[in-house]
Amino acid sequence: MREISLHILDVARNSIEAGAQTLTVCVTENRAHDEMEILIEDDGSGMDAERLSQATDAFFTTRTTRRWGLGLPLFQATCERSGGKLEVTSAPGRGTRVRASLQLSHLDRPPLGDMGAVMQALALEPALQRVTYRQQTDGQVFELDTGDLIEELGTGSLTNPAVLTWLREYVNEGVEATGAVQ
Repeated sequence: MREISLHILDVARNSIEAGAQTLTVCVTENRAHDEMEILIEDDGSGMDAERLSQATDAFFTTRTTRRWGLGLPLFQATCERSGGKLEVTSAPGRGTRVRASLQLSHLDRPPLGDMGAVMQALALEPALQRVTYRQQTDGQVFELDTGDLIEELGTGSLTNPAVLTWLREYVNEGVEATGAVQ
């Protein structure tokens, strides 16, 4: 995948398929340590130890439409190619946590990409009741909580096209305001 945001969207898709209702995405860039960390947590069904041990195996999937699952293995390869690593922790009934680290200045690190589009896509997921996104670049922080936004708008959802357009622009402007490296 050309952008980290696409990996994040893929992991979020897995969360939705696991029955998650809440999703937290945190992207932290630390220039002093030359590190980018992506943390994705959900409250989905979680995985037992056997399934967890196969989560980054390209020839393992729970899907019935095909016999391979490339999402996490590709994300893991991206992290390792960029001087980092991918860790997945999970437990049945307790959700899943994916932590990716990459060397910020590594030539093979893909750009973060369009996080506004990711939040827009997640806002359209009826199963997700709340998505929290936090972008932190050194001391600058941007945060968005779709649950708070829905409550503020009093609409019950964020599916209005004008709201979705605004959401994408708002997130991308917020990420840019933190000084995030693209």
